[in-house]
Formats: sequence, C-alpha cells, structure tokens
Amino acid sequence: MANKKQTSKSVASKASKVLSSKSASKSCKSLAGSALSQTRKGRK
Repeated sequence: MANKKQTSKSVASKASKVLSSKSASKSCKSLAGSALSQTRKGRK
C-alpha cells in the first residue's frame, strides 16, 4: 500500500525558505528536502 500523505502548502513554503537559507544546518535542509519531496505535484 502506497503512502498517500502529502505536505501542506504552508509547510512546503517554509521548507523552501529553509533550503534557500545560508544559515540552515545540513540536517535542517535534509528534512526540508524530504518535506518538499512529499508535496503534491503540479499540473503537467
């Protein structure tokens, strides 16, 4: 059974800011990347 949980828009936005931050640690950026990978994909 596939995991159907998705990251909310507000969390995805915060995760994006963490990834672009120069002061964020590697572990924070790793967690932010994981959250963004679980977002709903846009229309193609």
